[in-house]
Amino acid sequence: MIGIAYYGAYVPIYRLSRSDIAAAWKTAPQAGEKAIANFDEDSITMAVAACQDSLVNGNREGIDSLYMASTTLPYVDKQAAAFLAEVLDVPRSAQTIDFGNSIRAGTTALINALASVKSGMSHRVLVTAADGRLGKPKSDFEQLMGYGAAAFEIADSDVIAEVVATATHHNEFLDTWRQVNDPFIKSGEDRFIVNEGYSRNVKQAVTDTLNSLGLSVADIYKLVLYTPDSRSHTGIARQLGFDLKTQLQDTLTDKVGNTGSASVPLMLVGALEDAKPGQLILVVSYGDGYDTLVLKTNENINEFKPRRGLKGHLESKMQLRSYMDYLAFHNIVPIEPMRRSPPISSLPARWRARRSLLSLYGCKCRNCSTIQFPIQRVCHVCRAKDDFDEVPLSDQKGKIFTFTKDNMAPSGDLPTVMTVLELDNGCRFFCQMTDRDPDTVELGMEVELTFRKFYDYAGYTNYYWKCRPVR
Repeated sequence: MIGIAYYGAYVPIYRLSRSDIAAAWKTAPQAGEKAIANFDEDSITMAVAACQDSLVNGNREGIDSLYMASTTLPYVDKQAAAFLAEVLDVPRSAQTIDFGNSIRAGTTALINALASVKSGMSHRVLVTAADGRLGKPKSDFEQLMGYGAAAFEIADSDVIAEVVATATHHNEFLDTWRQVNDPFIKSGEDRFIVNEGYSRNVKQAVTDTLNSLGLSVADIYKLVLYTPDSRSHTGIARQLGFDLKTQLQDTLTDKVGNTGSASVPLMLVGALEDAKPGQLILVVSYGDGYDTLVLKTNENINEFKPRRGLKGHLESKMQLRSYMDYLAFHNIVPIEPMRRSPPISSLPARWRARRSLLSLYGCKCRNCSTIQFPIQRVCHVCRAKDDFDEVPLSDQKGKIFTFTKDNMAPSGDLPTVMTVLELDNGCRFFCQMTDRDPDTVELGMEVELTFRKFYDYAGYTNYYWKCRPVR
């Protein structure tokens, strides 16, 4: 039996009301709010968070492939999946592949993972999709686009939802696009791209899939249907005969926004969270054609729960202070750079310390059991030399032992809160704090670790682990 063994989600903690965006430009607001990535987040960090949410048992050893899907990867000439595999401590023998250049890249990655498992080439494939596309200021896209990520394990055993069928169909149609040097997505005329591109393709996708399997609309528990806006999918679902209240999965447009290649995967997470055994889920993704998947849940669906899941991330949120913060966080408007420069980054030093910096391993002394970070040859307690075991720290929680606030340290969100943590395993850990209200930071506050952008230097991005209040 081949299908989804587990799933996870990530939505950034910050939200921005669309009425705040509209008020800045004196335009009409769209409904609801959208999720906004912090200044230190991108598609890589969101993918890490989604994968951590899904890896509830921490078992990375059996993963033999990792697929990363996004239209907003930080590099155009460097593989994101390989970097992600290093951070997640996936076996070095795992195959790594990037999928991009289309908003259906997330489902394309899922279908390819299924094919890999079915062929016997892989047994466990970790698939993640993460996106955060930008709309030009004052445009409808600026209000519509949001940030988010989802992750799934495709496996050949112990699945919670079996894949009954998949299909794909390509269609050259220029609706939304972004060239290499474009910061913002572009689009053709709304009515033309919806009627001739989106509607025509997804109607065909649903009809052909149901007919090929001998199913009726009534057989489907949930229709997970991509939408380019807040309303186009409802008209199509109604025309096809679906009950909008009970069968149509929430697109999250009013809560998170359109998250590109992560939109349908996030919706699928939402459908799986509420599903019961024996139910059929029809997934329809769109972009340069369509992908479809039909899933059937089984008894295992009752046993699996992600760490936080989509519901947990939707409930855990903070309002962004202002629209101007959104513009500054994502370099849409230029702001004065920090006068204190970040430390110079050495590529050889970065490479040598990658297990500590990226995978976040510390060391545990075999003589006195002291855990310390970073990895040191000499134990600072008993002075034993080269006598330790490496231990992972990324899943640890802890409490703030001490902290300081710095208005001069390089940061996109001042004041920079620097902390010393007492992790649950006893290790002391020094790091920045993110996703925080600086006025509520206090000694003893419970925190968790999160992988983030640290700073840019010499044309590349440095990443490292920070802490945040437990969401």
